[in-house]
Amino acid sequence: MTGLTKRILGAVIGAAIVASASVVSAQEAPTVASIVEAWTKSAHADVSAEAFSHWNDDGKVPPACAMCHAGAGLRSFYGFDGSPAGEITEQPVGGVIDCDTCHEKDKLREIVQVSFPSGISLPAPEGNGTCYTCHQGRQSGPGVAGMIAGMDPDAVNPDLTFQNPHYAAAAATMHGAEASGAFEYDLKTYLGLNSHAPGAAVCTDCHSPHSLQVKTTSCVDCHSTEDPKAIRIQTADYDGDGDTVEGIAGEIATLHSELGAAITAYAAETVGAPIVYAAANYPYYFADTNANAAVDEGEAIYPNKYASWTPRLLAAAYNYQFVAKDPGGYAHNPHYIIQVLLDSIQDITGAETTSALRP
Repeated sequence: MTGLTKRILGAVIGAAIVASASVVSAQEAPTVASIVEAWTKSAHADVSAEAFSHWNDDGKVPPACAMCHAGAGLRSFYGFDGSPAGEITEQPVGGVIDCDTCHEKDKLREIVQVSFPSGISLPAPEGNGTCYTCHQGRQSGPGVAGMIAGMDPDAVNPDLTFQNPHYAAAAATMHGAEASGAFEYDLKTYLGLNSHAPGAAVCTDCHSPHSLQVKTTSCVDCHSTEDPKAIRIQTADYDGDGDTVEGIAGEIATLHSELGAAITAYAAETVGAPIVYAAANYPYYFADTNANAAVDEGEAIYPNKYASWTPRLLAAAYNYQFVAKDPGGYAHNPHYIIQVLLDSIQDITGAETTSALRP
């Protein structure tokens, strides 16, 4: 536990604030107790979570991971701890995204520019530098494009391996083509930043910085619902199912499923090497040993990882994972996500997408 965290918790105990003080009405300013209570129940404070416990057996978090999987690692990367900026040292296990990560000497405000995996550097909204740093993914569309450049799109290449975009890359999704988090197809144009609306434009507008919960009550003013998944901002039937009332999240879910089915069909019929996807098992794509299009016992294990990649299959699989691992993509930048899904489906199936359907 770091300095500021200890001081805050000490203040809470020293003040002997009763538990009921952590229940704050909309009219009351948050108290120290309520802030700490919200943080301790959040994923950022869960030291037992895979995000923070993965390296427990090793006894240290490697530098490549420590920037986001230990608060001290992020402070090291930006030089907030007095070390050279841009360098990360390995960190001890047991660290979380603690108070000091964002509040130590108000250093967070010094993060005004963040570099994304694509190599593109973008301004970070004031106070959101931590969010942008860690929720940008670890791979990019240009990275995948560079890997498959010049290859026969439908020829298996043993040098190809699945490129995992990592998890919850919300900042990359939100900036769309400006960050190029997804694989973007040639001769297609893609939307950039989804600026949404005043008061709902940056991470901390919609997410509590301490509990991480979505502030759904703010949706009502414009959308007449507190359910973000029910929000629909256009009448276009992007998924072609005839339902023009369902939320945009439903449109995306249908297209995502269609892409998954298209990947399965392409691997079996074009490549001749059936594939299955297991969302919770690294590296996510595995050989479908009995060709039944289902994940069976013993298939979703690392030694059985899928190895018959073609450039076309790799690009589509990357985009499928990019969408899957940002569960809030429907709010972060829905039309960019729909563009990516429609283009991936069109490329891997060869079916034309009408210009009227694509945002």
